[in-house]
Amino acid sequence: MSFHSLAHRLLIFLTAALLPWLAGCGQRETLVQQAARDGIMLVGNGAEPSDLDPQTITGIPERNIVATMFEGLTRSDYATLEPRPGVAERWDISDDGLVYTFHLRPGVTWSDGTPLTARDFHASFKRLLSPQLGSDNADQLYLVVNAEAYHKGRLDDFSQVGFRVIDDLTLEVRLQYPAPFLLKTMAARSWYPVPLHVLEKLGDPLRPGNPWTKPEHFVGNGPFKLKTWVPNSHIEVERNPAYWNHAAVKLNGIRFVPIENQPAEEAAFRSGQLHKTERVPLTKIATYRREAPEKLHIHPYSGVYYFNFNVNREPFTDVRVRRALAMAVDRESLVKNVTLAGEIPAYHFTPEGLGGYVSRARTRLDFDEARRLLAEAGYPGGQGLPPITLLYNTAENHRVIAEAIQQTWKRELGIDIKLENQEWKVYLDNMQHEFYQICRAGLIMEPYDVSQFLRVFTSDSGFNRTGWKNAEYDRLYEEVMRTNDEAERMKKMQRMEGILTDEMPILPVYYYTNQYLMDPSVQGWVDNLLALGPFDQVWLQ
Repeated sequence: MSFHSLAHRLLIFLTAALLPWLAGCGQRETLVQQAARDGIMLVGNGAEPSDLDPQTITGIPERNIVATMFEGLTRSDYATLEPRPGVAERWDISDDGLVYTFHLRPGVTWSDGTPLTARDFHASFKRLLSPQLGSDNADQLYLVVNAEAYHKGRLDDFSQVGFRVIDDLTLEVRLQYPAPFLLKTMAARSWYPVPLHVLEKLGDPLRPGNPWTKPEHFVGNGPFKLKTWVPNSHIEVERNPAYWNHAAVKLNGIRFVPIENQPAEEAAFRSGQLHKTERVPLTKIATYRREAPEKLHIHPYSGVYYFNFNVNREPFTDVRVRRALAMAVDRESLVKNVTLAGEIPAYHFTPEGLGGYVSRARTRLDFDEARRLLAEAGYPGGQGLPPITLLYNTAENHRVIAEAIQQTWKRELGIDIKLENQEWKVYLDNMQHEFYQICRAGLIMEPYDVSQFLRVFTSDSGFNRTGWKNAEYDRLYEEVMRTNDEAERMKKMQRMEGILTDEMPILPVYYYTNQYLMDPSVQGWVDNLLALGPFDQVWLQ
């Protein structure tokens, strides 16, 4: 996209999305100042969300919004990410760790006033696991008895799945094996309830395109509810008076603005049009460190930035080509000279330090070995390679990183890589359907157990978009989940990481930090490893 078309789109955005705030305002008053009086927080959200259905979305732009409008049985403490009571006010756990009994708060309702009961959670979990829905999130419930069999069509009777409604306020969940991280991960979107009473009125609840997420139909159960959705302009949520803890919510609303162009987002922040950005352009970090450090936020983030190889497309059907490219990325130089925000170079997929885990498998930087592998594969000096395109979603930071790696591969391996950027929805669709050769990817994972990072590349994971399958890897994962011997779990996870590093269906680049800009008027904000926005506890000063 040209600079002029970007500028034109930004002008449309400013006119359509932001000028309403100026009605009745003085000439010098910024949108942030006006919004602060109205109790509305203005938030840059990166991309236009693909949908707002918590059971089918997979991206962070969608999660940011959905998390304000839904709540599961548990919720996360924003500082520690420890589980706190959500819709369930308490729970009991059996001595063997296999049966959880959740006791819901009496009087909880959906935003339309309809009572919210254990039956809603039961019906929601059935929908998520229904093969017809085709959700990439379904495998996150596989630790429940028979959930996987039902999702894969081997079992038709949902009553055999480990969810049981005892009464309107009591839900039982039976697990295949103990999962000490269950209560933490239940705060995530896969465990949110959805309003089946609304979906069923509007058509088939399992049909893609059911219009229930449109503002005129939307019903949720979180601190906020959907007010307006103007595509490519903004999504606004407003305080939900039906939320069980609505008295503690201080904001009147949040306006999420999709600005994929990071320099444009930073310019909007600088001119008083946003309280918070999604990111900071890499070229601006040093300036804010020097001139406005109180507005620059950088903190650890539980995730990894990596590239997917499509192992079913040439030339990446050959593991030697995948390994050659992975060994020819200077991660230390990249984080020191390009990304500039304290990222940690990633020589394997799983972040170190979770539960004492430190991977022994590593992908070293070795240009000579990379050239040898490429020649062995039949492409000496890059000669004879078919055209290769690296796909990434539109964002300035992704472009800069891709260009740096592109230049290294050209200089060291003689490979010409074409770069292609696509808007979020198109990029997401192409990645999910594996319509690419190499594509940028990022995983933000609840930092509760190493196994949940490694689960991503099991054959059945909805987040494995590489086409890679390995039976031994899958077998080890099942064994990891079924043993309580921590030493044995660690050994098996080390073997899984070794397989993943040897086969190289992905190219880990670095472990994230989260970088954004925040106006000092935002009070009560807490940073955490998942970058969960604590919108229900902040206020504007």
